[in-house]
Amino acid sequence: MSQSKLITVAGRKARSAREFLRGLVDTAHPLLVQIIPIRRCNIDCGYCNEYDKVSPPVATDVMKRRIDKLAELGTSVVAFSGGEPMLHPDLDDLIRHIRAHGMMAGLITNGYYLVPKRIEQLNAAGLDFLQISIDNIEPDDVSKKSLRVLDKKLQHLRDHATFDVNINSVLGGGIKNAEDARTINKRARELGFSTSIGIIHDGAGLLKPLGPVERKVYDEVSAAINGPLQVFKNLYSGITNFQEKLADGQPNQWRCRAGARYLYVCEDGLVHYCSQQRGTPGVALESYTVDDIKREFLTEKWCAPYCTVGCVHRVSTMDFWRSPQDVPGASVTAPRT
Repeated sequence: MSQSKLITVAGRKARSAREFLRGLVDTAHPLLVQIIPIRRCNIDCGYCNEYDKVSPPVATDVMKRRIDKLAELGTSVVAFSGGEPMLHPDLDDLIRHIRAHGMMAGLITNGYYLVPKRIEQLNAAGLDFLQISIDNIEPDDVSKKSLRVLDKKLQHLRDHATFDVNINSVLGGGIKNAEDARTINKRARELGFSTSIGIIHDGAGLLKPLGPVERKVYDEVSAAINGPLQVFKNLYSGITNFQEKLADGQPNQWRCRAGARYLYVCEDGLVHYCSQQRGTPGVALESYTVDDIKREFLTEKWCAPYCTVGCVHRVSTMDFWRSPQDVPGASVTAPRT
């Protein structure tokens, strides 16, 4: 590893440690915000309900004001999602704006646009981490995010990226060959990336139990993710205990901190619990306050027992031991129809 890359990695680890410690001490700020700069996507995966084919990018000045507001709320990490966020023409400028506030910058992408020049531009912008979810080995009518299409992109990331890379494999949700998750996870480890595995949820973000073949693959991949040679690389993505019961169709008893430690900000600038619970609380980010964060931190969520949204589970892990949720209130709602 070059000296410049070592310095970049060291700086990122220092920022991560700083935000982790701040999160332990203070609960009245978001740890992770996923924000949508564009709803449009260049591909159409059959299980996805988070994209369209027509939406324009959110104006750059509007996005910068939203990032300013997230900094005002004390946010630790801001990650772009979509749609496909790499379709936004000023994405690098937005990444720089996040970093200028001292926050960490992340990107969730389908990977199609990751050529060497583009990766170097993301390096220069100051991106901290990137995640790609790869669903199968060969593209089909369920998903175009296949290893065959993306393997060359992964090699480019290995050779050029100075940011952390996580490759997520999935089970359920109509994915036809469960064994593909094992192959994808193994390939990502060979390339030196952190890895994770997810169980695809339904349209309300809830559980779809795994069949016996899927469960066997899940157990094998989870063991590899949490193996002795991977545990430090996968400190975040290796938080998978919440999936053990879900894989068997059983509920989890946990304290979902969505709306507080985790926010989902849509293209209209509204704060939601997550991508699958849009409309709740549905408050404009510009008017979101620390009081909203404190309320939602203590608010029990109706959807928590069968939730499979991994980022919310992982972010909420920091607070599993404190502040039992005792606020029912208007924020606890029924599923969207």
